[in-house]
Amino acid sequence: MIEKICYCGSQKNFQECCEPIIRGIQKASTAEVLMRSRYSAYATHEVDYLLATTDISEREYHSKVEILNWAISNQWQKLEILKTTENTVEFKAYFLDSKFQKQIHHELSTFKLENGSWFYVDGKFFN
Repeated sequence: MIEKICYCGSQKNFQECCEPIIRGIQKASTAEVLMRSRYSAYATHEVDYLLATTDISEREYHSKVEILNWAISNQWQKLEILKTTENTVEFKAYFLDSKFQKQIHHELSTFKLENGSWFYVDGKFFN
């Protein structure tokens, strides 16, 4: 098996870091761990996981096709965690868009813990 450093920037192997969470073998233990696994899910085009970890009250506002198109049209470069609280994560996701232009997605995400599982609720975007 080829070992790959995790997309989330943890410096752990993907197989030991985000992959077990994305595959449903483990649960994310914190909002930050969920955020990191969601970034890795974008990088690996795991749209079902992204939808499943979005709070049920918000899922109707997210299109599987649009998420997949956005995930595959970008080349995910790096995740930078700026600040975390129990239920928020401020981060910057660096990527190359479809025209190979450098982009930064800067967001303050809100998460909630429900029945032992973390879910993404929403995000405030910065320019």
